[in-house]
Amino acid sequence: MFHSTAIVTCLAIAFYFFTSIKVAKARVAFGVKVPAIVGNPDFERVFRVQMNTLEWMPIFLPSLWLFAIYISDPLAAALGVVWIAGRILYMIGYSEAAAKRGRGFATQAGAAMLLWLGALGAIAWRLIHA
Repeated sequence: MFHSTAIVTCLAIAFYFFTSIKVAKARVAFGVKVPAIVGNPDFERVFRVQMNTLEWMPIFLPSLWLFAIYISDPLAAALGVVWIAGRILYMIGYSEAAAKRGRGFATQAGAAMLLWLGALGAIAWRLIHA
């Protein structure tokens, strides 16, 4: 069973839901009417956090699960927690200024790449040694 990875998956989805709520609140606070996504830099940064998180989820989630299946559930979950922490750092930094998003971005990108490379390597290893 992959309980740890499942919990981290739920946490990642909860974080994305949280960013969606922040966008809805920012629309009201900054007067950005649907369907507009530009016009207020403070709103745009909140919106980009949500969109960037969405852009990374198709990279992160399959990599997380493939890593859990082919390598280790606890290790996948640990790297998943690092990814979520990176997304939180990204959100905090970006909410202050676009230039402050780098540390969080690098953290989450590194975790996602480790998951993907680990999964790819483990799959290739099994194919070669099958």
